[in-house]
Amino acid sequence: MIKIAITDDHPLLLEGLKNILAKEDILEIVGGYADAQSMLANLALHPVDVLLLDINLPDANSIELIKPLRKSYPNMHIIMLSVHNEYAVVNSALHEGASGYIQKNASADEIRLGIDTILQGKKFLCAQTRSVVDQKNKDGLNSIPKLTRREKEILAEAASGLTTPQIADKLFISPHTVESHRKNLIEKFQASNLSSAIKLAIEYGLIRPS
Repeated sequence: MIKIAITDDHPLLLEGLKNILAKEDILEIVGGYADAQSMLANLALHPVDVLLLDINLPDANSIELIKPLRKSYPNMHIIMLSVHNEYAVVNSALHEGASGYIQKNASADEIRLGIDTILQGKKFLCAQTRSVVDQKNKDGLNSIPKLTRREKEILAEAASGLTTPQIADKLFISPHTVESHRKNLIEKFQASNLSSAIKLAIEYGLIRPS
């Protein structure tokens, strides 16, 4: 039997996934969790072969959980569940060690195919996500974005933990200007938020880790 756990803070989605996967004879649902804390506590007691992990949890950054989870459970495959389809977010999840990335509106057949695929040691992207990734690669939008000196400064200060007002004071510019740069940076990196943009900037060597 292939043991599976699901972590998602939306009860309807969690129950829906349980019902879909419970119909498979070779799959055993050993846990359904609404947050990272309960998931981490129970995985230690009930290790699984596949973890379906919501990319947005109320008590943790799921992408940041991937690497420590893979270290603690090297034989466990992680499939991210998401409503985000930005290239930068998908790329970050795969870079951290996720085995797959599936949109929450994917079909039951696609979810089952994803599980079968990652158990064969292959990466899996649902059709929607695959089309985005393929288009980005085709257009060359996964290349390193060009940043101005000011954008690099703001990224570096944000990476060190400074807030918008603190960055504005340090760089002698207005908070409004800082916010404008933040929005531009998110757009340049095709990211869902500034944290994702910072991670990519560090990976690309544009700024140093704080």
